[in-house]
Parts: sequence; structure tokens; C-alpha cells
Amino acid sequence: MSKIINLSCYKFAPLDELEGRKAQLLALCLEQKVKGTILLAPEGINFFIAGTTEQLDQVLKALRGIPGLADIQPKESPSGEQPFKRMLVKIKKEIIAFGIEGVNPALKPAPKITAQELKKMLDEGRPITLLDTRNDYEVRMGTFKGAVPAGVMTFREFPNAVKKLPEELKSQPVVMFCTGGIRCEKAGPFMEMEGYTNIMQLDGGILKYFEEVGGKHYDGECFVFDERVGVGPDLQETPSILCFNCQMPLSLADQQHPDYVLEKSCPYCIHGKSQGRPIAPQLDNRG
Repeated sequence: MSKIINLSCYKFAPLDELEGRKAQLLALCLEQKVKGTILLAPEGINFFIAGTTEQLDQVLKALRGIPGLADIQPKESPSGEQPFKRMLVKIKKEIIAFGIEGVNPALKPAPKITAQELKKMLDEGRPITLLDTRNDYEVRMGTFKGAVPAGVMTFREFPNAVKKLPEELKSQPVVMFCTGGIRCEKAGPFMEMEGYTNIMQLDGGILKYFEEVGGKHYDGECFVFDERVGVGPDLQETPSILCFNCQMPLSLADQQHPDYVLEKSCPYCIHGKSQGRPIAPQLDNRG
């Protein structure tokens, strides 16, 4: 059986003719038996799809033929089997829901820092603040050592969370990060609008960091929005699962907790609805 490859990618670029592109991409993906989700919006594209190399090559050729998307370079990771049940192509107002007017990453992106540059800064112990822009349940599974969590249940809460950060951070170096980089594309410009003068984002997020420099300075695993649930610094699937009842991601240690009951409950919902539980996994919030 051919190996299944997961491709994840986003690109902020003005897109038009969305209805026509939706129909063409869906037909091609169904023909090639590629599964996953592609989001199209006037501000760009965000996708997470899986298939064999041969199948994905045809879809990538079509995507790169769209004006503005010629240079997309998806991140790759392997799967033991197809992680998606179906193929969806959706048109959205935003490729990552944020809801703040005036934030346009295509026209005014935040400065980026590479994985190698961040590792060097951390190796040398330079005075920086690492800001984790992800949701609390993601942070719980793993994050960079010493990182400051945004303290949000959804990315739409991030603007209010920024207002609670220490005022002195506005003039200090802050490196923000998320899973694949897309949330930081909007978080960075927003923080600049709020008066932060030395904001950088980790280019490609945690997954790119794992790919290029491994897991040094990172504790735990990285939550991903597909049926793998989590990947380690080697980008291989971890034993983590989602709780059948509340959809909270559960590490191996969580699964060994006395309150974990298969297909019934977990330590986070045994006494009622879990706090910070994710909505059923959606590409809209990935990255």
C-alpha cells in the first residue's frame, strides 16, 4: 500500500472567483481520492489534505496554478493510514477566524524568525518572551519551556487576552508561536496595532521547528487538528487520543488516570463538562 502523506499549508493572498475554484478543486480531489479540508477566502487559502504522493501532486499542481499561490510550500508528515473521512472545500470570510478589522497579513505581516534563529536565541539564553497563542488544551499537551500561554479557549479570545499581558512587554522582544504559523499571522499585526514594538513570529510554527531543529527547548508533544491528535518532535504520531465524551485531547498519562473510562469519560469531564474543551476538530482553527 502506498504511504499516506499529510500536507498542511496556508497562504495569505487576494483570491477571487471562489465559487468556481471551489467546484474545480473539489472535483479534482474526489477524482484523485484525496481527503481533508480546503478553506478558500478573499484573504487566502488554508488546507490540510492527505493522500499518496501521486494523488497530492495533481492537487498541488492545480493549487499552484491559482494566481497568488504559485509559491506555496506545504509541510509534510506521514500517516499510517488516511486520517480524514471525506473531502471538503469551503468558502469562508476568513481562513482563520479572528474577527478584527484592519488585520491584513498579506499587506502588513509581522516580522518572522526561523526555527534555527529561535533555537540559537534559546541556546544562548537571550532575554525574550515566548508567547503561545494556542488554546489552553493545546498548550497542556506541550509547549516551549518557559513560554507564556495566551490563556484562551478559542483564538477569537486572543485580542482580549493581549490586553491582560504585562504592559512592559510592549517594548520587549516577544516571539509568538502556534502550531503551523497561521494564527500568528493575524496575532502579530494585531499586537503591533496594540502598541507592541518588537513582535516576531516563529515562521512555520511548532511543526516547522520540529522539522528543522528537533525538540530542543520544547516539552511534550504538539496537538494537531486531525485524527492523529498529537505528534512528537520526530513528527510521528503519539499515543494521544480524544475523549469520546468531551473531545479533550488525552495523553498516555491521561488515559492511565483512574477517571478515564473508555468511550465514557476522562479526568476533564468526569464531574461535568470539561473546561477548555475543543469543538470537534475543524481546519478553521488549525495552525
